Amino acid sequence: QLTLVESGGGSVQAGGSLRLSCAASGYFDSQYSMGWFRQAPGKEREGVAAIDSDGSTRYADSVKGRFTISKDNAKNTLYLQMNSLKPEDTAMYYCAADRTTGIWCGLRTTYAYWGQGTQVTVSS
Repeated sequence: QLTLVESGGGSVQAGGSLRLSCAASGYFDSQYSMGWFRQAPGKEREGVAAIDSDGSTRYADSVKGRFTISKDNAKNTLYLQMNSLKPEDTAMYYCAADRTTGIWCGLRTTYAYWGQGTQVTVSS
């Protein structure tokens, strides 16, 4: 069993930055792939950024060049550095993890483990 806890959300003005963290506890190792997702009110959950066990990354077009995903295996922590934030980035942000051999979930919502989310609000 794996538990994920997000932190670092908050309110920021457009153009500002935030860094989200996701701490993993339980059985966790470097073979997990992980991702960040977000869900705004009335909208479906969407993939924002993902990182595979080998360090490969993938980003949604809407955040390319602004967001950076990284993982510190020694600290069992996933990060999302968000720069040049826009009002449309406002959402609840979730981290996710999966260890299915041979399959990378990427930006799909098929991860096995999910955190409870952290709110990000960007004002214009």
